[in-house]
Amino acid sequence: MKVITKEFITNVLSKDNAACASIQAGETVVFETYDCFTNQFLPEEATFENVVRKPGNPATGPLYIEGAMPGDMLKIEILDIELGPVGIVMLGPNSGSERSDFPKKVLKRVPVKDGKAYYDGKVEIPVEPMIGVIGVAPAGEGVSTVTPMDHGGNMDCTQIKKGAVLYLPVFAEGGLLSMGDFHAIMGDGEVEDCGLEIEGRATVRVDVVRNEYCVPYPMIETEDRLITIASAEDVEGAWRAATRQMYDFMREKIGMDVSDAGMLLTMTGNLIICQTVNPMKTVRMELPRYITQSYGFYSIFGS
Repeated sequence: MKVITKEFITNVLSKDNAACASIQAGETVVFETYDCFTNQFLPEEATFENVVRKPGNPATGPLYIEGAMPGDMLKIEILDIELGPVGIVMLGPNSGSERSDFPKKVLKRVPVKDGKAYYDGKVEIPVEPMIGVIGVAPAGEGVSTVTPMDHGGNMDCTQIKKGAVLYLPVFAEGGLLSMGDFHAIMGDGEVEDCGLEIEGRATVRVDVVRNEYCVPYPMIETEDRLITIASAEDVEGAWRAATRQMYDFMREKIGMDVSDAGMLLTMTGNLIICQTVNPMKTVRMELPRYITQSYGFYSIFGS
């Protein structure tokens, strides 16, 4: 199995990035990642005063997938996420919903062991590992790994986790897949700057979907839900886009008529804010799979 080590990092997702590795469609590969701070705050002596933070979220990659071409989609099965032993959570005056309450940078190092994060010696939090940054090269100019858009990127979606299948549209030859910014635990909305940021290793199987109903935005398939993900300059723009994407998918892929799609979406669809702290805000729309299965639709692509 191919392993992409964290020495191969980028802060910009771009079609101009040289691939650090290539695989055949359907192969399994391991991505090794830094935390979003490039592990700069893991040493006990590291502080905001004595560390010059590196820009962006370091994303490992990019990976070239043989045969992936614009108009295709990547099918990324997340088989496993392993976490490092220490996570970082921080607050600061520059982001978050209550930024005025935090006039200076504050951070905590949180041990992670045996499936739990041990916060301040008081609280044991079950970890729920997820991938914050995962994306392909966008069609136009390069995009910072801090920013989510239709190519993926810094979506900070808690459902991009073990067992999920993420679909990303391909905009450049080979796809050029990169990922990083893992979280041991993060609340939906990521309301104060970050989750529990942590280094790790993700094992994924990457395939190419061709000659299907390919969509130009990210989608997720879990055991019990189909999910559309959208990012926009504000939360309203993001939730409207995520809703429209699911509505169109229900009509065009599943074959529902206009009124059935609207009625089922308003009764059973759930809008959830993924993150509010990045330059573009991200919202997802979740639809129960029992709804789609009632119409004979069992998987986004394939049987």
